[in-house]
Amino acid sequence: MAREEHHVVPDPDEGWNVKKGGDPTVIIHTETKEEAIQKGREISIREKTEFIIHGKDGKIQESDSHGHDPESTPG
Repeated sequence: MAREEHHVVPDPDEGWNVKKGGDPTVIIHTETKEEAIQKGREISIREKTEFIIHGKDGKIQESDSHGHDPESTPG
């Protein structure tokens, strides 16, 4: 079963976008990365998804699991 994800990604024109994994639709557009992270994290927590933050180069910089972590190891 594929995990649900939300991503913070750079907008090709300017600013930052929050998108749901696999969907090209922009959920939220912000001027700053910090604002996109804040709003994206709120959505990810509410929807219990993996939260992935990308850098300007598109590479993953950080991720957080707010959902049902597939890891079965306690801790």
